[in-house]
Amino acid sequence: MIAIAKGLLGRLPVIHPRIWIALLLSLLLVQQVQDRQFDERLYFWAKNAWLEACALGPDFCLSDYEVRLEALPVADVRNNLSGLSYDDERHHLWAVINNPEELLALSTEGEVLARYPLEGFKDVEGVAYLGGGLLVFTEERDQALVAVPVPTGPGALVRKDYRALTLGFDNPDGDNRGFEGVAYDRRGDRLFVVTERAPLKLYEIRGFKASLSGNFNLKVLDRSAWLNEKFVGTGLASVEYDQSSDHLILLSDESRMLVELDGRGDTVSLRSLWHGSAGLEKNVPQGEGVALDEYGRLYMVSEPNLFYVFDRED
Repeated sequence: MIAIAKGLLGRLPVIHPRIWIALLLSLLLVQQVQDRQFDERLYFWAKNAWLEACALGPDFCLSDYEVRLEALPVADVRNNLSGLSYDDERHHLWAVINNPEELLALSTEGEVLARYPLEGFKDVEGVAYLGGGLLVFTEERDQALVAVPVPTGPGALVRKDYRALTLGFDNPDGDNRGFEGVAYDRRGDRLFVVTERAPLKLYEIRGFKASLSGNFNLKVLDRSAWLNEKFVGTGLASVEYDQSSDHLILLSDESRMLVELDGRGDTVSLRSLWHGSAGLEKNVPQGEGVALDEYGRLYMVSEPNLFYVFDRED
């Protein structure tokens, strides 16, 4: 068999080494373009080259952010660290764990301050602080938004004790494609909710907090065109609202990047979460939650149990 193969190879025409190199590079390029992650990174680099530095100047721009605290393991959390939100009244963060469901109070340095089991909750992926001592959780599969008062003492939070809004959009089978991340605009009483994938969705829900007080006047707007028409990556894990700029920040775990959108859905700035970008020594493995504080510091959690802090450069 070896002799036959050598004979066949011997009959092939002699090809210049440069042609072999060109063929090899072409094969590598085809293989990489088929790799969705490479394709997205290539698009990210290309788009970042022509995007304006920032629509609002130096006040806020994702490309200004550099990592200050990288990949700190959160104590006594083994896996499934998920959504994140900043509480400007208590000056700490709220995070959730999905399976087993649990609410965590975290310091801005990633220290666990308190833990609250979430009894009867299912598939909790996102959390947002609404102000006035009120939190909202997202239950992914049921596409439910559950309003929960901030706990004042130790003990479990029981699902049946709280009011919820369920929106069954494009998820008739209740699979793992429901509400992933949530953010809140206090001045406008607007919730922003993203779905993870298949398809990517962004909803704006107006009047959520007012409806909890009896003024039931909900309005749901589908902002998914902002995702479909502009490049925002894939695998959306979280969304954050910046009150100072009226902009949204989207976290794509699969593309490993942050994207800033303005009030029209236009891309304003980007920040890669690959090693070498933002001062990162390693890739952010699976970003799950993002939050901003009143000073503009950006916090992030990543599965399985990692905590990050990003600051703007001086």
